[in-house]
Amino acid sequence: MEPSQLNWIANFIWGIADDVLRDLYVRGKYRDVILPMTVLRRLDAVLEPTKQAVLDMKAALDKADFEAWLDGFSPNVQDILENFEFRNQIPQLSKADALGTLIEKFLSPDINLSPNPVLHGDGSVKHAGLDNHGMGTVFEELVRRFNEENNEEAGEHWTPRDAVKLMAKLLFLPIADEIESGTYLLYDAACGTGGMFTVAEETLQELATQHGKQVATHLYGQEINAETYAICNADLLLEGEGDAADNIVGGPEHSTLANDAFPSREFDFMLSNPPYGKSWKSDLERMGGSRRSRSSAKSTTCCRSCADPA
Repeated sequence: MEPSQLNWIANFIWGIADDVLRDLYVRGKYRDVILPMTVLRRLDAVLEPTKQAVLDMKAALDKADFEAWLDGFSPNVQDILENFEFRNQIPQLSKADALGTLIEKFLSPDINLSPNPVLHGDGSVKHAGLDNHGMGTVFEELVRRFNEENNEEAGEHWTPRDAVKLMAKLLFLPIADEIESGTYLLYDAACGTGGMFTVAEETLQELATQHGKQVATHLYGQEINAETYAICNADLLLEGEGDAADNIVGGPEHSTLANDAFPSREFDFMLSNPPYGKSWKSDLERMGGSRRSRSSAKSTTCCRSCADPA
């Protein structure tokens, strides 16, 4: 799908927030509803062709039916919802009579969040299908906009896909001739929504194919922000890589510096964009750092501090 089309979809979803949530939430809280609803609608669209009895979401406009619909998702999806803390929003949406309107907006025939195209009656394409990378791009654009609305620090922003593709090529092209058939482990220590290691995986597999090799990849990542961890897991699930989600560890208690989730694991490649410019004082304290080190940590970036044994 063309970038302009992806941007149009992001604009449409962004507009839902203004149409439905204005006066109900402050703008900085729109993300608490819109991001998980985007995930849920995508999941519903992906599952729809294979469900034996597809629930008509337009009929589930009250709180009880909607929560019953949420309960029908698998445990890995429940983990995603828990990290979004989405169920906390349902009483407020229901009380304001906004839940039904929100659902109808996401079911609008004007957009297609399904990987399958929507056709006109004559068989021509009305809306192209949205593939997994396209869906990931829409996610990241929405997250970027919400971050800007909240005046988040630069370190909270996600690396643009073009920059990620360049980083992946810089990582793999110099050793392209050395790639052998086999299994490779890819790691991102600050994986965010997972875009970096999925692009790296794709680049490695393309290069291997060009050199007549067959490779398998396993993705590992760690992400301290519960919301972006949830998006990462959702992305992997939608891409058919649900098993890879088991190798993604996230939440506030899982800082890569203070709580390495893979202390005995060795990786073949690492690609990461850590949050430069953020204090790592709390991590240093959890690691038993000295008083002098804690003081100096206030003005250093996490990577420079890590490299300094003092």
